[in-house]
Amino acid sequence: MRCVGLAQPHTGNVLAIDQGTSATKALVVSVAGEVLASAQVAVRPRYGSDGLVEQDPHELLESVVEAGAQALAQASEPVDGIGLANQGETVLAWKPDTGAPLTDAIVWQDRRAQSICTELGDAAEQLAALTGLTLDPYFAAPKMAWIRRNLTTEGVVTTTDAWLVHRLTGAFVTDASTASRTMLMDLDRVEWSDEALSLFGLASERMPTIVDAAGEIGSTGRFGASADLPVTGLLVDQQAALLGEGCVTPGSAKCTFGTGAFLLANTGGEPRRSTGGLVSCVAWRLDSIPTYCLDGQVYTVASAVRWLTDIGIVGGAADLDRVGATVDGTGGVSFVPAFTGLAAPWWRSDTRAAIAGLSLSTERGHLVHALCEGVAAQVAALVAAAGADLGSPLTALKVDGGLTRSTLLMQTHADLLQIPIEVFASPDATALGVAAAARQGLVGHSEPIPAVPDPAAVYWPAIGADEADERLDRHRRFIDALIEAQT
Repeated sequence: MRCVGLAQPHTGNVLAIDQGTSATKALVVSVAGEVLASAQVAVRPRYGSDGLVEQDPHELLESVVEAGAQALAQASEPVDGIGLANQGETVLAWKPDTGAPLTDAIVWQDRRAQSICTELGDAAEQLAALTGLTLDPYFAAPKMAWIRRNLTTEGVVTTTDAWLVHRLTGAFVTDASTASRTMLMDLDRVEWSDEALSLFGLASERMPTIVDAAGEIGSTGRFGASADLPVTGLLVDQQAALLGEGCVTPGSAKCTFGTGAFLLANTGGEPRRSTGGLVSCVAWRLDSIPTYCLDGQVYTVASAVRWLTDIGIVGGAADLDRVGATVDGTGGVSFVPAFTGLAAPWWRSDTRAAIAGLSLSTERGHLVHALCEGVAAQVAALVAAAGADLGSPLTALKVDGGLTRSTLLMQTHADLLQIPIEVFASPDATALGVAAAARQGLVGHSEPIPAVPDPAAVYWPAIGADEADERLDRHRRFIDALIEAQT
């Protein structure tokens, strides 16, 4: 592996790789944004007691190489560059001389670093002002500190993108959007913060160089192409989806429905600290100029559907609409799917899932409706907070991810949010976003993002504002009671 200068691009095609929590997907994307080939390789997180969620780093790397090689082999045209999107807050320790992992990858969902956050409670406001993030085990720094205390003091400890890029190219870098998810970066200066590193006990750590989302990083021959290919795009997954869906103007927003639900709203060239429980981070940095966004999360969505599947309520995500159609509404059931805690705007990692209102007449379909409404109520809280921070309410929400195929889930969101829900025409918003970054890295300057296609579907509210407010208020009261009971 070696770093080289870029060859003159011939096609503008790029290999875009989305390394996610449950799978790695690779696309060959043309200069016009057309998907020429695709491949997907599953990865398997391991769940354990005390909030453990881990992945095998070797499996992550193998999935990246295998998916990329398969996509390249299927494509009828060559590619000129590679873009890599990453999980964001997943971390590991590794040897910088050999690249060998020293730990498993500690996944963004892992909650074992709560003790670190509790110890730093007095510094929470200081860290929020400095980094834009809420002190929570979700972010990378608490997990990095936990690794240093409990697993190893050897090597370096970084987010997975830095390790993957190093294994592919030999470079030691992370992009500004991923760095902004660590809780170790000064949000205003877009530089590592000595103050934050010191607070987490990481002052002596060697940190990767922070680079733009688009630009030359290094080259790799790991994907079976006839010549080494340059890696020219890096982004954290949710910010890549924001770019892929064309949310490039302040006030535009998207929500990705995957393992969790992730809402991001573009705020332009200045970071905007939230007053409503959201976090602020870098959306992307191009030509050394950062664009910022507000960010809020629902930790468990697809993972909550998987729980319904495991206990036999549905046969899988594709079964939500069929089972939901057997009844009309929740039947009085309320469901807070906080299986790994409540994220924004509550930030209560100690809260757990709860169901209320069960009776002898409760059917499977009522539980499905209650789950959809419980997710939508949490997303509605994020949308309301984003509107307050932006100074005007969101007028529409773009959505992507596998669960957007559920008509019931999307219609429930339109009803409770009282705005149109626009389903992105492609299931691969993240890969398309990092493809756009990689292409800009090839040409060496910012170019217009390819035209975004019309939505695959638009869901409009089917209930009035008063009914939506009533249903949301019921969920707010249930969450408040749940937090109080579990405190």
